[in-house]
Amino acid sequence: MTTEQDGVPTGQEGGRTERIVGLGAGADAVQARELATEDMILNIGPQHPSTHGVLRLRLVLDGERITAAEPIVGYMHRGAEKLFEVRDYRQIIVLANRHDWLSAFANELGVVLAVERMLGMQPPPRAVWARTLLAELNRVLSHLMFLGSYPLELGAITPVFYAFRERETLQHVMEEISGGRMHYMFNRVGGLKEELPLGWLDRVTAAVAAVRRRLPDIEELIAGNEIFLARTRGVGVLDRETIMQYGVSGPIARASGVDFDLRRDEPYLAYGELPVKVVTRSAGDCQARFQVLLEQVKVSLDLADACVERLRHLPPGPINQRLPKVLKAPEGHTYAWTENPLGLNGYYLVSRGEKTPWRLKLRSASYNNIQVLREILPGNLVADMIAILGSMFFVVGDIDK
Repeated sequence: MTTEQDGVPTGQEGGRTERIVGLGAGADAVQARELATEDMILNIGPQHPSTHGVLRLRLVLDGERITAAEPIVGYMHRGAEKLFEVRDYRQIIVLANRHDWLSAFANELGVVLAVERMLGMQPPPRAVWARTLLAELNRVLSHLMFLGSYPLELGAITPVFYAFRERETLQHVMEEISGGRMHYMFNRVGGLKEELPLGWLDRVTAAVAAVRRRLPDIEELIAGNEIFLARTRGVGVLDRETIMQYGVSGPIARASGVDFDLRRDEPYLAYGELPVKVVTRSAGDCQARFQVLLEQVKVSLDLADACVERLRHLPPGPINQRLPKVLKAPEGHTYAWTENPLGLNGYYLVSRGEKTPWRLKLRSASYNNIQVLREILPGNLVADMIAILGSMFFVVGDIDK
């Protein structure tokens, strides 16, 4: 800018004008207008529909392109691990099944497996096969939720109605056996709460057949949709090396070619006797993650049928072990992990021989999976952020615990 002094403009010599730009905010504003677009900080959340709860994303934007992303967690933290330490092994189950509210049965399972391992206890065969069946039904329920909600975030409202129809079909049999729709509380140390209801296996078979028969409806709505394919193909690509660095697991890792599934590679429950097919893809993009989730539903339905068939031919027997009035785990430590619907879920149990654990550390799948957003969001447009975020298939309670 120019200034005047004694009526003579300063900075003018020989017809040349010097433009002096002030330092500080003024310089930033001028340079932003003349040279480039100034970076902008954008907060997504912690109250935002696309974040499925109180997750906050701090994005740095250059125009409409993301240059940096930071997931900020902890808004929902309830201190579950400290609560574990002041409750006995029966009471812990009711707390442990809530961090991933879509996978309550699988969450309970990790706790009871850890305690049984410390006790050297082997549940009865009927309990083992029934647990496997319920775990797979719970997996289908979790996957159907994301298969319906993910297209909804991209503007397709119809698939969610189909997905919830199938969920209700399975919810009926889960509610019949446990009395709960979300937090089943059906696992017990040493087995299950009670015997399977009369005729329940027939109703499970009918429900599984109905879901399998109608699953192509969801697939046809989405698989050939040009808008859905355009919004997901080649978007949010996650490579194998980044997965290894961040400990990403579950369907997200398998969509990038990581051929690992605890049900096959380190079998627990009855998975060692079942033909577990591990679904993988190599593209690592949003579309591949959706495809893996859809194919895993079909695999879980097949496993559920196999478990029902085995339960029909098992001889009559107990469904649980008799436990002492005061249950104490011997001194020591162990680690039990399971293949939850969202990925690896692990419990590290440390006992000092008391009725409560000295330490019970929870390793949840969503915490690691969501941290990788700082790697895959930069370089993408803001418009693609929702597509990427939704394809990570996370539950906020599973992040914060």
